Amino acid sequence: MQATTQPVFFKQGPKPFSLLLIYASLSLALLVVDVRWQILRPVREYASVALYPLQWLATAPVSAARQVGDFFVSQTSLQQENRKLQDDRLLANAELMRLQALREENGQLRQLLQTRSEQHGKGALTEVLYNDRDPFTAKLVVDRGETANVKPGQVVIDPLGVVGQVTRVQPLTAEVTLITHKGHAVPVQVLRNGLRAVIYGLGPENPLEVHWMPLNADIRGDDVLVTSGIDGTYPAGLPVAKVSRVDRNAGSAFARISCEPIADIDKHRFLLILDEHRELPAKPEPVVEQGKKPKKKED
Repeated sequence: MQATTQPVFFKQGPKPFSLLLIYASLSLALLVVDVRWQILRPVREYASVALYPLQWLATAPVSAARQVGDFFVSQTSLQQENRKLQDDRLLANAELMRLQALREENGQLRQLLQTRSEQHGKGALTEVLYNDRDPFTAKLVVDRGETANVKPGQVVIDPLGVVGQVTRVQPLTAEVTLITHKGHAVPVQVLRNGLRAVIYGLGPENPLEVHWMPLNADIRGDDVLVTSGIDGTYPAGLPVAKVSRVDRNAGSAFARISCEPIADIDKHRFLLILDEHRELPAKPEPVVEQGKKPKKKED
């Protein structure tokens, strides 16, 4: 009789628990051997090299997502930092301009105080509030008025020269007519030779002019004109203007003399109102010849 054989698919191998014990024992033995003699070290190295592409592919999406996130976070952070730096720069520039303005004002005040000491302490510092609203007039308003004993006719100067004259006074403010105002006259004399003249304003943005000077008058370009003091309003010796041009036309009886103000008419914020104001005596009565009756004034 032939022995019966069992089909292959009915064969049973070792039980799973037995396989687990076998593999666990083998792993433990390999661990002990590897720890003691480092036998599996080359195997691990080759395996790590072979598996590196798979590791890179597995971690690439995570790394890419992290890098993209870091990029946008860095961009946002850089933009915020850039905006903050720009704001700091603007604030620093504003503070620098404010300090420069304060430095210039302090310099002007020191010059005005020096000028007042040269005038024997006779003068009051004042601040320009605003210019006159009429663009065709050369006037400004200052913060000194009747309460500060400011009176019409007082002279206003800056550290360089004559600016104008007080023409109207309110309780807390005063109006100053500048020497460039159209028709405003200032008696002057040439510093070089003492030649007397009268200088007139022609309006804002226009030069000053000396009127009624004969063609042969000893006056030339760059001559300095100072107050003569003969009108009782302007103290003598204050700088007023410098001659910029002299035109002598044979067809005219008088020379045309243009001048530029020495004072910084439209630049200074602080000015000095001089207290000196001389009252001139009344004009003498005209001499009446014998046998003639003086003419009566018509009402």
